[in-house]
Amino acid sequence: MSLDDVPRSVYTDDHEAFRATVRQFLQKEVAPNAAKWQEEGIVPKSIWPKAGELGMLCPTVPEEYGGLGLDFGYNAIVDEESSYYGGAATGFSLQSDIVANYIIRYGSEEQKKHWLPRMISGETITAIAMTEPGTGSDLQGMRTTAKKDGNHYVISGSKTYITNGQNADLILVCVKTDTEIEPAWKGMSIVLVEADREGFKRGRNLDKIGMDEADTSELFFEDVRVPITNCLGEEGKGFIYLMSELPQERLSIAVSAMASTQKAFDETVGFARDRMVFGKPLLDFQNTRFVLADLKAKLQVGWAHLDWALARHLKKELTPEEGAAAKLWHTDLQWEVMDKCLQLHGGAGYMNEYPIARMWRGARVTRIFGGTNEIMKELIGRKL
Repeated sequence: MSLDDVPRSVYTDDHEAFRATVRQFLQKEVAPNAAKWQEEGIVPKSIWPKAGELGMLCPTVPEEYGGLGLDFGYNAIVDEESSYYGGAATGFSLQSDIVANYIIRYGSEEQKKHWLPRMISGETITAIAMTEPGTGSDLQGMRTTAKKDGNHYVISGSKTYITNGQNADLILVCVKTDTEIEPAWKGMSIVLVEADREGFKRGRNLDKIGMDEADTSELFFEDVRVPITNCLGEEGKGFIYLMSELPQERLSIAVSAMASTQKAFDETVGFARDRMVFGKPLLDFQNTRFVLADLKAKLQVGWAHLDWALARHLKKELTPEEGAAAKLWHTDLQWEVMDKCLQLHGGAGYMNEYPIARMWRGARVTRIFGGTNEIMKELIGRKL
């Protein structure tokens, strides 16, 4: 089985033609290099312009800023194909699904005209810096500040667990521009910081238990001066902007999780057909068939729900709690499938040479990033 065997209701023929282009790129440029990048702990910047040439980066950017002006379905296809066929976390989805939207919706004309074309081409790699060493999902507790000094901000603080942190040329930094105002969220802003600014330093490329190829970093801001015009949108509106964009971020996580879940299942069915136990294929044992049958039924439900959520989002109707529910359910399903599929591999599942081991390790973080699944339950519960 493959992604082509999954019946979908949300995509058009144009979407599927784009899928073929994306898949060919991933199979040629990404999958053969995935093991090397995992060993090196980073995806080379040179792969980004190649993806940009094919329209894989930021496809939703309006044509007036050099984009294709397409819908989020094209982003979702890149996410699905990358999770199923790429074998490496490239960082593309962060740029296309998250950062681009902030600049499109809240950026000044100058910011849009300068940065969006570079993001589309892959010339500029972006990151968004929310999390700090002492604060995880509690964004209101951040301590990084941006104090006014004439027509500049002076940024001081640190961030951690930042995806694309080593490669990023531009970082959207969440800061406190007003530390006195109550409630605290009213004093939060988002400021664009170029990586060549004096006082900006990258810390270590963090050693993770999975997604080894994804550069995840500490970032330090030691009196970094940036023009006040680098503020994204209005000062003090950063928290509102973050809350407005999180449904798409969480849907993006759900899309990638669902595709990697299908990949783990398909890999395991193939393994169970070939693996001989007591003189017969592992798939011939009733326990194996029952476990896989249960997972297949859940996959069927998962794809139906994902298409429902994508359709809602394409119509701009996906609510924050629906986005949270999608992230919660699909990443929980991902972990259930990964764990049961690894168990069916037996001892082989514990060996990194088997794809299921790498997928299992990589899946562990999806219930944490984008807001922990415990926070997702809290967000959903508040609307009961």
